[in-house]
Order: sequence, then C-alpha cells, then structure tokens
Amino acid sequence: MLYALLKLLHVFGVLLWVGGMLFAHFFLRPSLAVLEPPQRLALMREVLQRFFAAVVVAVLAVLISGLGMLDMARRASAFVWPAAWLAMTAIGLLMMVIFGYIRLTLYRRFVTALDAGELAVAAAALARVRAWVGANLALGLFVVAVVLLA
Repeated sequence: MLYALLKLLHVFGVLLWVGGMLFAHFFLRPSLAVLEPPQRLALMREVLQRFFAAVVVAVLAVLISGLGMLDMARRASAFVWPAAWLAMTAIGLLMMVIFGYIRLTLYRRFVTALDAGELAVAAAALARVRAWVGANLALGLFVVAVVLLA
C-alpha cells in the first residue's frame, strides 16, 4: 500500500510539472501575442511565480517518492535496476538541475529586469526561460515515453 501511495505521489508530481510545461509552452505563450509586451511580461511573471512554486513542491514530491520506491524495491529482493528506471532517475535528476537553473538564475534575471523597467532585457531573459523549459519538457516527455514503453 505504501508503494502504491508513493507511486501515486510520484505520478501526480510528474503530471503537474510536465503538464504545466506543456500547457505553458504550447498554449499560454502563443496566446499572449494578443497582449502588448509590458502586459505580456507582467502576466508571465505572475504565472511563472505561481507555477515555479508549485514545481518546487512537485520536484520534492517526485524526488522523495522516487527514492522511497527505490528503497522499497531494493529491500524487497536482489534488486537490479531496470534500464527504464536508470533512465528515469538520470534524466529526472538532470531535469531538476535544469529547473534549478531556470528558477534561480534565469527567472531571477527576468524579474530583476522587469522590476527595473528594462523590457528588452526582460524579454530576452524570458526567451531563455522558454528555451530551457522547452528542453526540460522534451526530457520529461522522453522519460514518460521510455517508462511507459519499457
């Protein structure tokens, strides 16, 4: 029962994180074209602030539940890592590092420039956020495919 709860927590964290990136990248961002740049940047600041706070929780949930499931599997028998689990773990950790870079460096640059009224600098920083989110989204979708097709 505990394993099933950890797996549910894990999947919910992945759904929030990867699904949120998918929504933001393919639906929210293109829809912002109807707004003028100052409003577009201000809206993205608010959206990303909330989304990144939720992703911090999701990342912690994914990490803790994943480690818990691994520990339970290791204790249950002579544990050999399935290839899909190795891929999921390695890519998941890479995604966490990328998210840390996005949140702690790129997003901070974006907010600092926006607060200073430097709209061109803020837009450039947001473009970098978008590019790295796109990379993380690709990694996340790849992991989901690997795990489900293995």
